Amino acid sequence: MINSFTNVLAFNTQNQKAGTIHLILTFLLLTYSTLTIGQIVPPALGDTYTSTWIGIGVKQKLNTENKLGWLSDTYFGVGRISGKGSFNPFQKQGIIILNQEFYHQFHKNWEYSLAASYRNQDLYEKNEPYNHANPRFKHEFRFYTRFSYKLKFKRYEFVPTLRQEFIKYNNPDLSNYKENIRYRLRFRLKFSVTLDEQKLHKLTVYSEQLFYTAWMSNGTTKKFNYSDSRFSFYYSYSPAKAPIIIDIGYMNNLMGSKKAKSGHYLAIDVIWLNPFKK
Repeated sequence: MINSFTNVLAFNTQNQKAGTIHLILTFLLLTYSTLTIGQIVPPALGDTYTSTWIGIGVKQKLNTENKLGWLSDTYFGVGRISGKGSFNPFQKQGIIILNQEFYHQFHKNWEYSLAASYRNQDLYEKNEPYNHANPRFKHEFRFYTRFSYKLKFKRYEFVPTLRQEFIKYNNPDLSNYKENIRYRLRFRLKFSVTLDEQKLHKLTVYSEQLFYTAWMSNGTTKKFNYSDSRFSFYYSYSPAKAPIIIDIGYMNNLMGSKKAKSGHYLAIDVIWLNPFKK
């Protein structure tokens, strides 16, 4: 296990080893699902029929005096894809993500966040036999901020969010990737309902639309335009005697507009709440 995680952190993109990592994470999540928080919504992974996503995260309140203030949100995730030549969602290595976000709720209804993320995404040829492309993967350094309004009424919560992203892509040798820099604007609506008085069970629905422009390495610029939509449905469980949340969800990634394509994602994540609580 230690060797497998070492290979992942070294950005090894060999399918056999990445598959081992994915199975290990699945085993850990299922084994400890009665012990350990969630909704780490999967990233969209391009032109793939199906995909699986597993995330492990930690949420830590940075001040405990009141309900307002700062929150740290850290997660690690692994995504597998079928690619174009298969419907097997575990077929190929897709992406590895390490993400750090700081939320600041300064009002009972208002919140913003600042975040940085590293992503290592495998690339594949568009034609059969759909082998690794050249380069085999790309580095992604992402910085983003989001601004949310939280509206709560009894068991219901409605949260519109505006998110801005600045993304830098690099080849494996850290030279500029063909798409050098991307700016992306995301608008998301979230609706959730708690199913019981103990607040152990919750359902959440997301609808998100994305727009972007990009600066290419050859000096050209892509026009700001609509990119894709993402629709997600999650069930969350919070054990009464454990500081965790377990999420199981589905996401549909609707790519394009005139000739739209759909990608289907199955996701599971576990988040540990306030591990450093005094």
